[in-house]
Amino acid sequence: MSAISERRERERAHRHQLIITAARELAETEGWEAVTTRRLAERVEYSQPVLYSHFDGKDAIVSAVALDAFTELAAHLHRARQAAPGPGQALRAVGGAYLDFAVQRPALYQAMFILPTDLKFASAETPAPMRACFDEFVACFPPENERRELFAEVTWSALHGMAVLSESGRIPSGWQEERLDLLVTRFAGTAG
Repeated sequence: MSAISERRERERAHRHQLIITAARELAETEGWEAVTTRRLAERVEYSQPVLYSHFDGKDAIVSAVALDAFTELAAHLHRARQAAPGPGQALRAVGGAYLDFAVQRPALYQAMFILPTDLKFASAETPAPMRACFDEFVACFPPENERRELFAEVTWSALHGMAVLSESGRIPSGWQEERLDLLVTRFAGTAG
């Protein structure tokens, strides 16, 4: 690859990330309904055709933001698991970190789990950052547990339900710690 081609590729990658960052910021400050190609074009100071040369439309932008957020969440979960005082505390730490992320980054959480995307979960096509998030849950269960992936799926599902129901006001958010403790001690059979 020539130096000019490399420079163009770096510039394209920079524009791509600039659009993702702008969409994240706009969604986090004004909500996803404010994320339009027109608003993004104004924000990044490129034309709408330039945006469309990177993304097919809003769903593709949401998918890119979601994938970016999965990278962030995987690192957040990993730090929590590593900081847990012992293996019995790992699930509690990861579950707490997951719920904290959902509360602290609601627009990103929406992109990851609520809004339409073309991201594939639980398949050979699952992107690495998404798999890394799931692997953090799997790592909370003993390796000799042959069903640890199933345990991880059910745990993640329960946490997702808690996050969504709490955010929507359908369950009181003040009881989140108790719910997490119940999940960890009863379902997972680990210390809370």
